[in-house]
Amino acid sequence: MLETRKPQVAHARRVRALKGRKQFSLLIVRGDGVRVLRFNFPRPAAISAFVAVVVAVSVFGALVGDWLQLRHLTREARVFQQQVAEQRAMIDGFNRRVAQLRGEVAGWHDLQARIWDAFGPELAPGGRDRGIGGGSLGAVSIPAKIAPRDELERLAEVVLEQGQSLRALERLMARAGKTLAALPSRWPVRGAVNSEFGRRLSPWTKTSEFHGGLDIRAEKGTPIHAPARGTVVFAGPQAEYGITVILEHGHDIRTIYGHLSQVKVRQGDTVERGVLLGLTGNTGRSSGPHLHYEILVKGQAVNPRAYLWD
Repeated sequence: MLETRKPQVAHARRVRALKGRKQFSLLIVRGDGVRVLRFNFPRPAAISAFVAVVVAVSVFGALVGDWLQLRHLTREARVFQQQVAEQRAMIDGFNRRVAQLRGEVAGWHDLQARIWDAFGPELAPGGRDRGIGGGSLGAVSIPAKIAPRDELERLAEVVLEQGQSLRALERLMARAGKTLAALPSRWPVRGAVNSEFGRRLSPWTKTSEFHGGLDIRAEKGTPIHAPARGTVVFAGPQAEYGITVILEHGHDIRTIYGHLSQVKVRQGDTVERGVLLGLTGNTGRSSGPHLHYEILVKGQAVNPRAYLWD
């Protein structure tokens, strides 16, 4: 019983000795066990140093955490800034594309106006009983900036409107297609024009005379093709134009081909556009190989250039 109590008494004495100490020592020992330095610290100073170390470690840990969080936020802000720049570039590109489309649609409008003008304003879509007036001048305002969505909606409205106009034009062209196809709109032969339609100096009398067609330069034997569907009403020699072909295209329109060397059609033939009519030459009253091409409307000579689209 006495032997059991002895270790307990010894341990209690060591605890009381530690609690009773008023200073602590710091030993610096080499690897071989030899003591090099020894520092003694009062107990309050040791406790204060320990508390200071704990506080410093806590503060440092908090600062490191804040720095890591700030670094993460900075990275996210950089990514967000890049996304904003990309979206801004996309919006700018969208606005530029919308402006291009609006310009293209405006070009459609001008083209339609020129096409409808040929048929008369009364045939244009919305040409009748569509007059409207404006409000007061003070109510007009110009927005400083139009949102992309609003601009897109405006463009969609314009496209729909132009689409309706184009469909109306398509219906008109379908009705007028046969008439347009009958017009002599192609060159019967390709070449430079030696003499234009209208007044000119006569190569024979050197006086002013009226020239009713175009003299198109072409070597002898150059093929001549029908500029439109028609019926051959004359094919043979003629005093002024030599060997001549005359086509009737309907709607009181005739075409004349003079100074030919050969004829490849006969009177009464119906020819389609592009059919070979004959070969150029120098027959009749001519100073050299060429084609005299003339268009008559209701018996009156008109300028062929007004019909030559192709």
